[in-house]
Amino acid sequence: MSSSPAGGSGAPGERVGEPLVEVEDLEVHFPAGGRRDRRVVRAVDGVSFTLARGETFGLVGESGCGKSTTGLALLRLVEPTAGRVHFDGTDVRGLSRRDLRAWRRRAGMIFQDPYASLDPRLPVGEIVGEALDIHDLHQGKQARRARIAELLERVGLAAAAADRYPHEFSGGQRQRVGIARALAGEPDFLVCDEPIAALDVSIQAQVMNLLAELQRDLGLTYLFIAHDLAAVQHVSDRIAVMYLGRIVELADRATLYRSPQHPYTRALLSAIPVPDPVRERQRERVPLVGDVPTPLDPPSGCRFRTRCPEVFEACGRVDPVLQPVGPGREGGGALPDVGSDPRAQGHLAACLLHGETGRPVERSDHRDAREAAPAG
Repeated sequence: MSSSPAGGSGAPGERVGEPLVEVEDLEVHFPAGGRRDRRVVRAVDGVSFTLARGETFGLVGESGCGKSTTGLALLRLVEPTAGRVHFDGTDVRGLSRRDLRAWRRRAGMIFQDPYASLDPRLPVGEIVGEALDIHDLHQGKQARRARIAELLERVGLAAAAADRYPHEFSGGQRQRVGIARALAGEPDFLVCDEPIAALDVSIQAQVMNLLAELQRDLGLTYLFIAHDLAAVQHVSDRIAVMYLGRIVELADRATLYRSPQHPYTRALLSAIPVPDPVRERQRERVPLVGDVPTPLDPPSGCRFRTRCPEVFEACGRVDPVLQPVGPGREGGGALPDVGSDPRAQGHLAACLLHGETGRPVERSDHRDAREAAPAG
């Protein structure tokens, strides 16, 4: 396999730290019903982040928060409603169908279900080889078969596996096939949509180690989507926490796990089991009340306020935006100038506890909203 990612980006590590994927105010809305029903499901509702070349960016949250839809929208597997997606300077939303097909050689996806994402009627060799045919990446049948064998061996499968069908493999082996297929175009960027969620615990570690090895050898950039915070901590450089279509906190992994600044993040981290009975009994849990509101009718102001244990009066009238938080950042303020390396962005949270930085809104009659407790 070529050691240089497609698109002339150079040897692995040569441009690490430069922005590769830039997302600004991304929205993905779906119609709620028929032609007379003008309501929309706000699956993704104003998400912004930047991925540095060569990093793993974790995206976590409860089921239904919009994290998988975000990944699909970056590749235009679902069409964004609004916002901007730039990939290495290219406006992805502005690409024609022909240009989009060529661009997809540089960006691939590893799907959550390793069986449902593979065509059961095709042998593995044909599944992996489709990208070679689409992008004209081989010269003749022998070269094609040799390339497929190389890809399968790269992910830990025997070359003879090319003649077998998906149902003949275990779940972990199927996911390796999915990874080989994603690598066939020699991409720069992979969206990993909960790639270990359907696997046994022992197999999860093997797949995560494989992804780390491929990133080290090939200079790949990952968007790693998961609901397992322990797994995300293991593989990610930076982590964004999503709630009801919005990013509510973003930081490097050490900072996020050591000093979470958003009540939702603290609640998620407090739910991770500790493999020590004494510590597990002694540690403090952060309780959440109620259910996640519907994205058809999100609460006014802070979307987390209907479940937040620290809610106060301003939460219903100000829609918070990401602002710098942590030591020395009291009172919030403007986002920092990160220059050419998005990893310098620092610790950000969308929470009014760190200052009333956001957009004033009119109080809605959201059916799940409870009256905020009086301040003080």
